Amino acid sequence: MSLDGKSLAAALEGEAPFVNTQLCRAQLDNFSKAAASGEPLLVCCTQEAPLFIEVAGEQNPDANIAYVNIRERAGWSDQGKKATAKTAALIAEAAVDMMPASSVALTSGGETIVYGDGEVALEVAKRLSSRLNVTCVLKSGADAAPPRLTDFPIFSGTITAATGRIGAFNITVKGLAAMTPSSRREMSFESPVAAESKRDCDLLVDVSGAIALFPAPDKRDGYFRADPGNAQAVERAVFDAADMVGEFEKPRYIRFEKAVCAHSRNGKTGCTRCLGACPTSAIRPDGDQIIIDPYICSGHGACASVCPTGAISYDMPSGNGLHERLRILLKTYAAAGGENPVLLVHDLGHGDQVISMMARHGRGLPAHVIPFAINEVTQIGIDFISAALAYGASTVHILASPAQRDDMTSLHDATALANTVMTGLGFAGRHATAEVCEDPSILEEYLYGLDRANPAKPAGFQIVGSKRATLSLTLKHLHGVAPSPVDILPLEAGAPFGAMQINADGCTLCLACVGVCPVGAIGDNPDKPQLRFMESSCVQCGLCRATCPEKVITLVPQINFSGQAGTWAVLKEEEPFECIKCGKPYGSRSTIEHMIGKLQDHPMFSDGDRIDLLKMCDDCRVGAQFEKDDNPFAAAARPLPRTTDDYLQERDQPPAKGGNGRDRDEE
Repeated sequence: MSLDGKSLAAALEGEAPFVNTQLCRAQLDNFSKAAASGEPLLVCCTQEAPLFIEVAGEQNPDANIAYVNIRERAGWSDQGKKATAKTAALIAEAAVDMMPASSVALTSGGETIVYGDGEVALEVAKRLSSRLNVTCVLKSGADAAPPRLTDFPIFSGTITAATGRIGAFNITVKGLAAMTPSSRREMSFESPVAAESKRDCDLLVDVSGAIALFPAPDKRDGYFRADPGNAQAVERAVFDAADMVGEFEKPRYIRFEKAVCAHSRNGKTGCTRCLGACPTSAIRPDGDQIIIDPYICSGHGACASVCPTGAISYDMPSGNGLHERLRILLKTYAAAGGENPVLLVHDLGHGDQVISMMARHGRGLPAHVIPFAINEVTQIGIDFISAALAYGASTVHILASPAQRDDMTSLHDATALANTVMTGLGFAGRHATAEVCEDPSILEEYLYGLDRANPAKPAGFQIVGSKRATLSLTLKHLHGVAPSPVDILPLEAGAPFGAMQINADGCTLCLACVGVCPVGAIGDNPDKPQLRFMESSCVQCGLCRATCPEKVITLVPQINFSGQAGTWAVLKEEEPFECIKCGKPYGSRSTIEHMIGKLQDHPMFSDGDRIDLLKMCDDCRVGAQFEKDDNPFAAAARPLPRTTDDYLQERDQPPAKGGNGRDRDEE
């Protein structure tokens, strides 16, 4: 491939590098010297990374070395000689320090249940029994001969339910019965001890051919499922399960801030986007909040993509590392003279393979198409796309694998919203797409024939903060450089932006909506009865509408680009209701009048004095009740205290006569 060292140095603002032509063979000493120097090192090749790691370990075990592939991603292309700007951008991006995600620990003791039919299940169990502590559960043992030597327990039964993950599976088995030792020509089983039995295990190998025991079975750690008729798949399941003993770590992909979660308040359901987006059911409701099980989470990321408030965020890499990579990549590309870049977002598995196939057997990537690798493309949301467009990308194309064909809804929603925004602001062309790629040649043809959209003038800011802060910053920039800016842009229902309208005549200013808003978009005024709204904070979760007792709230999906969106707008205001006894304001007039109207026909308030209690402040209401003759808190008259003089005076008085004329003493 053609590399211009001087041009790369100018783009990267450094000294002209020595361009190696065979670093991993004839020029390996160059690498050894660089690794021994102790300086941070970036190797622009990934194919021979194992060799470089071995050599670096001999020279300097603590060497700080990173790798980036500029060959398949830039140089190996029909337009490789024009790819200097892209090459510089890829190198600069790879030099960005990333904060790694935190992790969770998983432990497997090797307790394994193999579930299936006949000979296949028995063979799998036998092969695994030398490495794991295996129990075999057969749906049917009719086609299997009794084993000559029982290396592991054998039962019959049907698994009806399964929960958990590696190290903590729990299964429910219907009709669990042990094999009898006297089985001769065919297997026989004892009577089941119970209709249903519970069993725990660390690993679960399913070769039953039945419906999977878990949603998204390929994403459930510790669950190995294979078609019993596919020998290669069965062999793979055995191979993968055999070494799953010990302690393991997996990334904690998701960060969750429950304070701004819009799922529910006071038993009223609002946002459920994440629940429907999670393929593994790692997210479940828990009262007014949700719970995310990090042990089941597979890092799919769609929950973070669809979360409107940013309560769920993808944490791999941690913080704003993804946006910083994006900023450096596009900034360097533009500084090196690149124009109208197309950002190709792909994963580290299928995406890398497709790009490699195009580079080795086709035309390679066009010089203006910059690959951007992430953990899962389904993590991409409107915040990432808007940031890419604000940093100068003309088009964002998200490359998904065939395995993600059923998970494209969130990506299509995000790209549709991005295109609506850009078109509404006057930017010509299609700025965001997401497609499944099965054939690299089709993708290659698409990229070379793609009409690049008109990009926005690149922003220079650095993104730091939450999802909503990112959207506010990037959308404000796009509006500021738009060919045809508008103040109000209508959106489709379900968009995470919008206004709240109320029927002021029906609103009683009860302020229930204020208490349930998770993002503080609705507020009151401590000095007067007032309902206020800040549109820039609203995520259209619908909790206010679900909570309103008068049903006077309407949500209007739109983006308000004007400055008024970030200020408080008064939706309703009225004079306070004053206490009829002391004159102190203590509530909104509409609320008190509404309450009086509801209760005036109630038997407890049929007396006019009783209804007047509702028109008094707290202090006066309590005082008025004590002043009434029918005070429910009244007690008998308090007796006067008696002293010694009282007792002495009574002693000196003559005794009183009884009714029959006798003294009381005589009585």
